[in-house]
Amino acid sequence: MPAARESLLDAAYTALALRPWPAVRMVDVAAAAGVSRQTLYNEFGSKDGLARALVRREADGYLAGVERALAGGAEPHERLTATAEWTAAVARDNPIVRAMLTGCWSERLPAPPLSPVASSSAVPAQRRADGPLPSPGDLVRMVRDRALAALAGPGAGGELARSCEVVARLALSCVAAPPAAGGIADLVREALHHQPV
Repeated sequence: MPAARESLLDAAYTALALRPWPAVRMVDVAAAAGVSRQTLYNEFGSKDGLARALVRREADGYLAGVERALAGGAEPHERLTATAEWTAAVARDNPIVRAMLTGCWSERLPAPPLSPVASSSAVPAQRRADGPLPSPGDLVRMVRDRALAALAGPGAGGELARSCEVVARLALSCVAAPPAAGGIADLVREALHHQPV
């Protein structure tokens, strides 16, 4: 039931924009998605399962955006700058991504534990959501590794890996303390001026 699953996750995300997660009711999410409450429970098992799946989806969406930024045909510096700008933009607009990147979960957001939970569901997508969620450090490594693979291919390392990590960490600092307009690109260019790419 992939379409119902996505509709439910969309409805949960929309509900979260209107009220804090503790006030989001499963019956309202199901109604907004146009499915029964039983379908919601069949897909996610519980409100915690829904929260984990929502966080997992937002993490996957963020990482897909990183890959799009890195896929451009531009010079490596420009691709890394685009990645940093994407990180800051998505974190500004998406409170779940911002919380995942910073590790700062407000009481308004679902804050499922990062460690895996035992799954009682036979639904493959649910088992994936029950797996470990990425910590901020995990996300830095994922962005670094994707940048490294995009710029130099699998197995590359050394100074280029360090440059990719510097950009990922610089982007995170811009999430926590946003620079003036256009400042992210300038900061990345300055940082990379001192790093081999």
